[in-house]
This record gives sequence, structure tokens and C-alpha cells, in this order.
Amino acid sequence: MTRFNWTCESTDGAARAGMLHTAHGPVATPTFMPVGTVGTVKAMTMDAVRSTGAGIVLGNTYHLMLRPGAERIRALGGLHKFMDWSGPILTDSGGFQVMSLGALRRLDQDGVTFRSHIDGSEHRLTPESSTDIQHALDATITMCFDECPALPAPPEAIAASMRLSMRWAARSRQAYVQREGYGQFGIVQGGTEPELRAESVKALTDIGFEGYAIGGLAVGEGQELMFATLDTTTPIMPQDKPRYLMGVGTPDDLLGSVQRGVDMFDCVMPTRAGRTARAYTERGTLNLRNARHATDARPISPHCDCLACSRHSRAYLHHLFRANEILGPMLLTWHNIAYYQRLMRQIRQAIIEKRLDALATTLRAEWAAEDWTEDEMPQPTIPPVP
Repeated sequence: MTRFNWTCESTDGAARAGMLHTAHGPVATPTFMPVGTVGTVKAMTMDAVRSTGAGIVLGNTYHLMLRPGAERIRALGGLHKFMDWSGPILTDSGGFQVMSLGALRRLDQDGVTFRSHIDGSEHRLTPESSTDIQHALDATITMCFDECPALPAPPEAIAASMRLSMRWAARSRQAYVQREGYGQFGIVQGGTEPELRAESVKALTDIGFEGYAIGGLAVGEGQELMFATLDTTTPIMPQDKPRYLMGVGTPDDLLGSVQRGVDMFDCVMPTRAGRTARAYTERGTLNLRNARHATDARPISPHCDCLACSRHSRAYLHHLFRANEILGPMLLTWHNIAYYQRLMRQIRQAIIEKRLDALATTLRAEWAAEDWTEDEMPQPTIPPVP
């Protein structure tokens, strides 16, 4: 059986290229995890997800406990079998979702009582029950149950929330069942306050986890402040463990965070964008609903071999979205996940070859550039309908 661990293969400045070893297979890092909140990456089959090169996906405790229920998933063979994904699965603890319920939840020192957004039924999550549910799901990586306060907030409120999360982290660790090839991550909190982040890192490393996440960012603080927080946080995190930045983000967010020592990411952006006709490319973001694509026979990107790009034109995708056909979101989500995975592979190779800064300069210049010209991507254009 494989022991759960992360090994560093190369560094370039603070950036790291490594390999995460798990009971459900290895994952090359840096890595982006497609979000499969309720046991599915929206609008994609798992074969499609696999075709993009994704090595690990994410599920969510809150949503899966409400529907279809953790015990049902356990009885059906666990989340891997249930959703047709044999690779590693990381499950969010449900803390962020519960905290987002506002008036529908009641927080105390022991846990959170809340009402389901589905039917209003009352439920309770504690560090112990969240950990137990993730065990029932057979999550490869279990996340500690934490509180994630919205920013901005007074420093004293952020400090109290962080210290509550650290107490919950200790309880989550006590409830966790050690298994070969499985791991549990603690979550660093503390808002954008360096001293609170340092206190949180120390508390978590004293407890001891297989990996460490950075929570409480990408919640409205802006990229500059997020990067500044990473600048003071990642250097004091354990060097021999994987680092996971939760809920981030745009391609530039990923690139900047890797440059600051982050190894793992998840975000709904590429799937949500795919459902709203936005395509991520090497030349920025395209809106396929725009009329300029209606007669364009070119693919979204000349560098992409996903089904959307290899078999279909921008004009066809434009038509699908204008006609409200479900195939449009399916194809564009496929493209966006493929782009994120390709970007991660590109960044990883640059770290290995010690040229990440040069790649970063090139990528940012390309993202800011105009769409490809006809000479750069020669394709005939469909004549307009008379």
C-alpha cells in the first residue's frame, strides 16, 4: 500500500514541482482540482475529466451529506465508485458552505446547527461528524472542519474565529482514522493578518497533519492582498508537506500563487465560466455569446486538443449558447478544465527547467494581448447569412 506523502522534485524560487503519493494514485504538483461538489464535475462525464489530464477532484461534505447522504454512498461502495473516479478525491469539510448560510445557521463552540437549503430540515456539523462523514465517503484527503469568516472583519473577530478553528482542528484530528495512503489537511486561518496566520500555522503544525491548506482567501480581499498574505504565510508552513490554497482562482491567481509556494488549487471558475459562455485561453477570456463569433470557423484556441477545439468552431459554440442547447456548456466546460490542466503542466515543466519567471512574463503578456490574428490561427470564416 502507498504511504501518503508529498515529495519535492524541483524548486524555482519559492515555487515547487512535486509528487503527491496516495492510496488512489499519484498526483503531479502543482495541480488544479476540478470541483465535483455533489459527486459530479458539472456538465462533464468523468471520462471527459480524465481526458483533460486532471489527477484529483474535489467533493463536498455539506452537499453530499444532505443529498444523497454519506451512508448511502458508503453502502454503494464509496464516492470513488459512486461517481466513477478511481483517482484521489479531496472533500471539503462543509465549513465554508455552512458559514455561507447566514441566518439559516447557528454557531456555538461545539459546532454549527443549520437548516438545509434544499428542504429546510435541521442538521448539525461538528469537527467529529464532518470527519466521520468524509470517512464514510472514503475521501482520500479529509479536510478539517473550520469557520471561515467573511472579509473584511475586525481583527478581534478574525482572531476569535481562527482560534475556534484551531480548537476544531485538534478535534478533527482526534476523530480522523489513520489509513495507509490517506491524509488529513489542517486549514490555516487568520484573514490577512500576518501575526494571526503565523499563530494558526504554529497551532496546526503542533497538531500535525499530512498536508496544510490556506483558507479564508479569495473572499473579496483582492489579488494584491491575497498575494501579500501568501508572501508571509507559505514561508513559515512545513516545507515537506503539500500546500493547498482553497477556492482560487483565475489563471493569473494560480500562477502568482505557485510562484509563492502553493502546490494545490480548486475553484469553480472554469466550470462556472463554461456554463456562461466564457472560454479561458492563452489570449485571455472569450465570450462566445458575442456576435463577432457567429461566423468564425476557427477553434477557440489553436493550442487546445479538447473536443470543443478539435471538432467544433467558435461559430458552432456561439450557436449552441444562443439556442440554449446544453451541449454548449458541456463543450466549453471541457475546454476550460483542459486549459487549466494544460496551464498547470506548463508551469510545472517551467519549475523543473528553472524558467518560471520567464514563463510568467510571457503568460501575462499573452493574457493581456488581443485575440489571435488570422495569420496566427489561419482558418476560413463562414460567410454571413444574407
